[in-house]
Amino acid sequence: MKSIFWCVCCLVILMGCANYDYPSNVKIGSTVPAASGQNLEGDAVNIPNDFLGEPTLLLLGYKQDSQFDIDRWLIGLDMTSTQVAVYEIPSIQGMFPRMFSTVIDDGMRKGIPKALWKGVITVYEDGDKLQRFTGNQNPNNARVILLDKQGEIVYFYDDGFAVSALNALRSQLVE
Repeated sequence: MKSIFWCVCCLVILMGCANYDYPSNVKIGSTVPAASGQNLEGDAVNIPNDFLGEPTLLLLGYKQDSQFDIDRWLIGLDMTSTQVAVYEIPSIQGMFPRMFSTVIDDGMRKGIPKALWKGVITVYEDGDKLQRFTGNQNPNNARVILLDKQGEIVYFYDDGFAVSALNALRSQLVE
């Protein structure tokens, strides 16, 4: 009887951690679906509404290994003195990560300087919604979304950092 109980418990946990393979549904001119998260300072953030009024770059990551790609984008933006509001958005799907969101966020706080906490917004409850929209194939790649002042998507890229992609993004900022 105990083994059946533990098998059912493990099955429930594994179902909460399920990963799905979604292709991208992003269309230039569309908007990001509404999602809520919390920055590492503890402030609630509503995506995309809280970003209206200025061009905003969203760097979405779906697993820890996507941080490498996000860091390359951040370095490229810095080295080219690109002037745009940038937010890192770890978006994690599943029940199991939500149960440990405090532990996950505390781990990120240990590795990110406090001055940058406002720009890191973790999305748990709506993580699956964002993954369905941007696609989660090749999950190590960041999803790079540039929003204009009205919150419309003017640039999207999900093939890993490339100088040509950075230049294409920058060209959208000067128009």
